[in-house]
Amino acid sequence: MYFLDQELYFPPVEKANSEGLLAVGGDLSPERLLLAYSSGIFPWFNEDSLILWWSPDPRMVLYPEEIRISKSMRKVIKSDNFSVTVNTCFESVVENCASIVREGQNGTWITREMKSAYLKLHERGIAKSYEVWEEGSLVGGLYGVDLGYIFCGESMFSKVSNASKVAFIRLTQDLQQQGYKLIDCQLYTDHLASLGAREISRESFLEQLKA
Repeated sequence: MYFLDQELYFPPVEKANSEGLLAVGGDLSPERLLLAYSSGIFPWFNEDSLILWWSPDPRMVLYPEEIRISKSMRKVIKSDNFSVTVNTCFESVVENCASIVREGQNGTWITREMKSAYLKLHERGIAKSYEVWEEGSLVGGLYGVDLGYIFCGESMFSKVSNASKVAFIRLTQDLQQQGYKLIDCQLYTDHLASLGAREISRESFLEQLKA
């Protein structure tokens, strides 16, 4: 495992351990975050931990054309109960992602330092959010890092049933229209798999990231 200092550098991702942990330390400057995401690396750590940098193998991704929309979700989308906006309240989306209670998780990895870092990326037009509204209230959403050809999803939340799915489907449809290659979902979850995401090798992911 590599210990980072102030130098803007990451070791080759092949140096990651079996769990995908590559390096420890460094900072969350916009420049380091951009280098990380463009190299297939992302930060994930707890409030009382050093910054941990990961590059897992395999990697969970969604090819936009492979989005799986169930009949029930098609009905939800057609019902117009929800409205979707883009980049109207990025900070609120991040706050909700950090505070939402998640089954099987104690606390959040979206620390104050992380919130500040992604807000700086948002101010540069790199981190983006999708917001889902119901009767004027923010009920779901997601945010991530937009590399211009690959969208790196970071987190999503839902206060009512299906709200985060609506955000994810809308994101995927928009990216498909814009010719994006894939959405980086980082790690496997049943929820993402149900929407069409699948695991590919880290080598394949990096090839597509650098193409």
